[in-house]
Amino acid sequence: MVTFEFALGSGVLALLFAFISAVYVLRQDKGSPKMIEISKAIHEGASAFLKRQYRTIAIFTIVIAIILGVLLGINTAASFVAGAILSALAGFIGMNISIRANVRTAKAAEKGISHALSTAFRGGAVTGFSVVGLGLLGIGILYWFYGDINAVIGFAFGASLVSLFARVGGGIYTKAADVGADLVGKVEKGIPEDDPRNPAVIADNVGDNVGDCAGMGADLFESYVVTLLAVMILGAALTTINGIILPLTIAGVGIIASIIGVFFVRASTEKQIWTAFNKGILVSAVLAIIGTYAVTMSLPNGFNLFLATTAGIVTSVIISFVTDYYTSMNKKPVQEIAKASETGAGTNIIYGLAVGFQSTFIPVIIIALATLGAFYVAGIYGIGLAALGLLSITGMIMAIDSYGPISDNAGGIAEMSGLNPKVRKVTDALDAVGNTTKATTKGVAIASAALSALALFVAFAEASGIAVIDILDVKVLVGMLIGGAIPFLFSAFTMKAVGRAAYSIVIEVRRQFRTMKGIMSGKQKPDYGKCVDIAAKAALKELIAPALLAVLAPVVVGILLGPAALAGLLAGSIVSGVVLALMLSNAGGAWDNAKKYIETGKLGGKGSDAHKAAVTGDTVGDPCKDVSGPSINSLIKVMSTISLIIAAFIAISA
Repeated sequence: MVTFEFALGSGVLALLFAFISAVYVLRQDKGSPKMIEISKAIHEGASAFLKRQYRTIAIFTIVIAIILGVLLGINTAASFVAGAILSALAGFIGMNISIRANVRTAKAAEKGISHALSTAFRGGAVTGFSVVGLGLLGIGILYWFYGDINAVIGFAFGASLVSLFARVGGGIYTKAADVGADLVGKVEKGIPEDDPRNPAVIADNVGDNVGDCAGMGADLFESYVVTLLAVMILGAALTTINGIILPLTIAGVGIIASIIGVFFVRASTEKQIWTAFNKGILVSAVLAIIGTYAVTMSLPNGFNLFLATTAGIVTSVIISFVTDYYTSMNKKPVQEIAKASETGAGTNIIYGLAVGFQSTFIPVIIIALATLGAFYVAGIYGIGLAALGLLSITGMIMAIDSYGPISDNAGGIAEMSGLNPKVRKVTDALDAVGNTTKATTKGVAIASAALSALALFVAFAEASGIAVIDILDVKVLVGMLIGGAIPFLFSAFTMKAVGRAAYSIVIEVRRQFRTMKGIMSGKQKPDYGKCVDIAAKAALKELIAPALLAVLAPVVVGILLGPAALAGLLAGSIVSGVVLALMLSNAGGAWDNAKKYIETGKLGGKGSDAHKAAVTGDTVGDPCKDVSGPSINSLIKVMSTISLIIAAFIAISA
């Protein structure tokens, strides 16, 4: 069962299922000419941004590929380029089908929740299975071609680079537009969300796709291939089993389990939506565990390998439920934030911060237990298998995540095209769950980043010849301090970037409302394209500083202070980065759903003082949950991958 052919066949199956899902979505009704016009505007804006972003990425890719070719050889450089291309392709495919799914979901909502859910979720499945299919095939084929796992390290670095750009750039874009639209539209003008009179409304909808579809797709693609690579490197030293092929096989098992799980996601009422997603996750996880058992039990020490992998699978499920508890508007933490909004924005933000801080503890304990358990049953290789187990059902996780922006956009299209209020009620039900799904999948992505970074950390230690890291060594201690501070500096860059970009959007939206007098009466159409252009330019300009920080920090510390200090840097960044990412993502998700909880009619409903305070909290939370928090995933993995690439070089120079 542990065969290279099975792994590659599973990758092909994933792409085939993505294609079938795309065909299903494209066969659905696109709706009225007005709906098609709005969808086309979103598509044009998203495509224009991705083209600009990919041109920027291409410049960096070419420069870095030349450097890698000179220092480490043509094989590493070629693998790097392949990783960047496939990561960008995964995001491009997902974004394009999501844009086409949103208008069809809005139309499907006329028939009820069941049909709308099916359309949105199958649109998300295209992204999910494109990610795992391209990732597994890419790393598998390169290993088959080179026959040397070290030559494939560049592939992971290429994926990491694109993930960093897509996460940071896409996140800045989407939150600048979102914050700008909300501050002027909701707070100053008192018009509803997704109102066509808001000049930033198209930019806001574009942002959902470039941030949550293309950005999250690149993020999980990176996690997937980085984890596969790390486990394969650790497995190369094993003599009792084929430690290189086993992780590829487990990934293949996860793909098949996720495909089967997709067919269990069904709902006919609002209350059944989240239950349907839970059922899909649980079915996928159980099938992945059964498949892993079948794969590993024929191997020496097979039961221990099975336990290590299962620890990661169980971790992904538990973290999904924990994140749901802290971010769902039906749970106590979010309702406490909403209640606090009655006394103003200050108390809303205080409670939101408290929920974010509190939400980090249980996931960290779960990750720690999974790491300990995996290590005790299968050693260092077990930690890698746990990380892989957590990511084995990435196809399902990514499908659920991409469902979120599709349903969000569907609601916007329903509002802007003037569909029956009953349609908006359906899309609002889908979107409310979509906020929770995005939060839970971010939690899983952060946990995967933690375990992936740990696996890479171990691989780096072996590659650089470090047997023991002495934290009393002053260089190690300095490295840890710098590493612990980097996620905070990185978050400062990204938060300020959103603030500056949002400021430009606010100024433009105010200008249009002031000078184009017919907008509020509906007699004059806003200039949507201007806001789209401002958001795109700002996002690409602002992503440079955080990207350079991620790329240069390990290189500078490694060259100046040596491999031990670099190990300290990685350790510090992983510990502080994981906790900070969880805090920012969960606090942001909780603030968002506290606002939505009030908008259901609770605590005075829309327009009340509590609602105004909650909108302010959501504005603060937006860059936390959609930019800084998720981007830290990419930060710690980029630093770990670069460290692995330069490990041998700095070990020799030291």
